Amino acid sequence: MPQTTPRVANVGELVSRCARLHGPRIALRTESRSLSYEALDRRSNRLANALLGLGLARGDRVGIYLPNCIEIVEVELACYKAALVKAPFNARLSPAEVGEIVANSGAALIVTTAERAESFLPHLKGDARPMLLFVDVPEGDAASYEGALGRASDAFEAASVEADELAVLHYTSGSSGVLKAAMQTFGNRLAQLRKFLVRSEGMREGHLLGLVGPVTHASGMQIVPALCSGATIRLFAGFEPGRFLADMKAERVTHTFMVPTMINMLLAELEGRYRPLPDLQRLGYGAAPMAPARILRAMDVFGPVLSQGYGAGETTSGVCGLGVEDHLFARAAAPERLASCGRPFLESLVEIVDDAGQPVARGEIGEIVVSGPDVFAGYWRAPELTAEVLQNGRYHTGDLARADDQGFVYIVDRKKDMVISGGFNVYPSEVEAVLYQHEAVADACVFAVPDDKWGEAVAAHVVLKPGHALDLGALDAFCAERLGGFKRPRRVEFVGALPKNPNGKVARKAIQAPYWAGQSRMVN
Repeated sequence: MPQTTPRVANVGELVSRCARLHGPRIALRTESRSLSYEALDRRSNRLANALLGLGLARGDRVGIYLPNCIEIVEVELACYKAALVKAPFNARLSPAEVGEIVANSGAALIVTTAERAESFLPHLKGDARPMLLFVDVPEGDAASYEGALGRASDAFEAASVEADELAVLHYTSGSSGVLKAAMQTFGNRLAQLRKFLVRSEGMREGHLLGLVGPVTHASGMQIVPALCSGATIRLFAGFEPGRFLADMKAERVTHTFMVPTMINMLLAELEGRYRPLPDLQRLGYGAAPMAPARILRAMDVFGPVLSQGYGAGETTSGVCGLGVEDHLFARAAAPERLASCGRPFLESLVEIVDDAGQPVARGEIGEIVVSGPDVFAGYWRAPELTAEVLQNGRYHTGDLARADDQGFVYIVDRKKDMVISGGFNVYPSEVEAVLYQHEAVADACVFAVPDDKWGEAVAAHVVLKPGHALDLGALDAFCAERLGGFKRPRRVEFVGALPKNPNGKVARKAIQAPYWAGQSRMVN
């Protein structure tokens, strides 16, 4: 008999139950429109029916290529309810990169805008020709998102799902230079929901969650927990510090999540003012490290509201947290603790191990490995990459860390060479692959350098072929056509040769080290 896993609650159905409790209360709000809980439930039901009516079947992938908007949430809930697989694309990716994701995911349908579709359709590869639904065309158009909803029933019974059944493809750039997707199951998503709901700093009815980062990325992990708490979600389409602060204050936002880069930009805008957002109860941050000096400055400005999370797409959001009370205690009695990413959450087993996979002694440095119901099922269509990081049910993060006697975890470096710029993961080999496409480039090494604005920035040492000339502007323009803005090298130096180790491999750490001189750790 075929192996089956336990049936679990469908997170889409859980949101429907909450919608019945909070019916007329506003669930989602943007600058131009709002949607009640009952309307959100009906519209996501209509979309689930519409997607199945278009021929999609259980397990088919649904791509989302949109900036922050209500439709992203509707698609997510519809996919859960119909047991379809949500495959969101970062709205900041280039059209060429979107083409790669479409091919990799095998998306049967993509929800996007007509303008965005026009940009990425020429980059589709092979036989990839997904159906398209546009959120910005009239209802009478055959590809209209609103038209599809209007023709569908608002009655839908959520599918019964199993713990190991695929729910989400969470895309990030791969260490091999290709895009990869963490396979998050319904069991993973349910575990992620529990993590948020059991925390004492969680949301409740009457709270207003402001999300400004792409909800296809880390910010989006808070959507279902907020909806299961009766809170209202305010989606911001873009981040301009002055306007964002004004809107947050005027709308009395109580909770928000930002990457450290955004917090740094707000601090520069505020110039030392105190409590500019008097209704703010929690300012969550994560997706990249934040220097303790910046944390103290943020506490000086925003008050006792900071809360940090550490995790990854492979762990279906955070596995460790440094809460508001932890920040206050660290400030008063243990300032070194502000360099910690906190202690593990209840269901997340976070261990620090040596190269043999054995736990190291307290205070010693090893690699963070994570196990538990939130650990992903592997990388989509990438068994070799999966085998590198997922061993005996434990996810090897590649982050080097130590733990103190109270169990607080301190990240000190990264085993892998990933750059975290503005909260987004950038893998050097992916950028190097683009640099190598230029006819004048003979060799290249990409690495992270500290950056006051973005936390870390992408830098590159480039060796030119004999007889070739290339200026920085031309190289940047070349990269801009092939990479998202956050992946482009912000600092480039042309060098005569790259240092190599005895095995002939580029000595990346040796190239990178001078840029980090004087830093206490190799993350920023």
